[in-house]
Amino acid sequence: MSEPVVFALVGYGGGGRYFHAPVIEGAPGCRLGFVVTTNPERAAQARAEHPDVQVVASAAEAVAAGAQAVAISTPAATHTALTEEVVDLGVAVVCDKPFALDAPAAARTVQRAQAAGVLLSPYQNRRWDSDLLTVQRVLADGELGEVVRFESAFERWAPTDPPAAGGGLLRDFGAHVVDQALHLFGDVATVAAQTRGGDGTEVDLRIQLEHVSGVRSELSGSWKQAVPAPRFRVTGTRGTFVLDSPMDVQEELLLSGRTPASEGSGWGAEPPSRWGSVVLGGGPARRVPSENGRWPDFYAAFACAVRGEGPVPVDPWDAWRTCVVVDAARASVRDREVVHLKE
Repeated sequence: MSEPVVFALVGYGGGGRYFHAPVIEGAPGCRLGFVVTTNPERAAQARAEHPDVQVVASAAEAVAAGAQAVAISTPAATHTALTEEVVDLGVAVVCDKPFALDAPAAARTVQRAQAAGVLLSPYQNRRWDSDLLTVQRVLADGELGEVVRFESAFERWAPTDPPAAGGGLLRDFGAHVVDQALHLFGDVATVAAQTRGGDGTEVDLRIQLEHVSGVRSELSGSWKQAVPAPRFRVTGTRGTFVLDSPMDVQEELLLSGRTPASEGSGWGAEPPSRWGSVVLGGGPARRVPSENGRWPDFYAAFACAVRGEGPVPVDPWDAWRTCVVVDAARASVRDREVVHLKE
């Protein structure tokens, strides 16, 4: 067995504490060796929750002490500068979403990493959501026929406003729903969008995509939705798959203190009450067992890439493609018109 890749985690707010640290620790071939924070309270939390981890003040200090890869989970506006700082250190880097505040910034970071020969991957962990993995399996089975419409809702009810650290719902939730649509159905020809709230302060969003393939994606995100829409509905020429349940269980588990390391092979399992259904023609609904969610697979694959054993789990240019669509959605909201990306 190879020695595990030692990661430094920059940032120990909600994202770093719940969605990175325990996922790294539960991923095969990975070890969380460092937490980078200058916040005394968060430093104390990190030491208490990960007693074997060193808490340091900078990514450079972590790299000098032996970190082989760096994961960045900090406010959105800091992502570009911190990612490029790590690239300049010559160390493999994972950057949380939104990867950048706009597409030109994303392209510059990716080009900088390529010129330096540094591995870089955006943390699109929700490609390993139970629900998306199940959609991919249903699509691979082919029983829906030719897909014509994809509906995706990333909706919840929160008593407070979205945190400013996310850069706005279009950049934050948009980074997930747009990436998933592009991952499933490819490049986009046109983008239209509507939001409630101004640029950077959205609490609700709607995005309509026309893919080059002909599939139409209808995406929504909401911070103030008491009755969320179905997580996914995929309509084909022969039938439909629908998943009404709340979002993937991994977030819920991590926030409750359960981790991939503590749950073992049962990690990410959805109970039958949360499975989706396939309906073919006018026939009856058939329950479809859900795939287990597998966020640790992202970090396991990234560690393999660091060891030279495979590609990064998410191509960094995919982050740029997502930013292009999100930028177009912002322009559509501003100008109240459809934005054409490809003829």
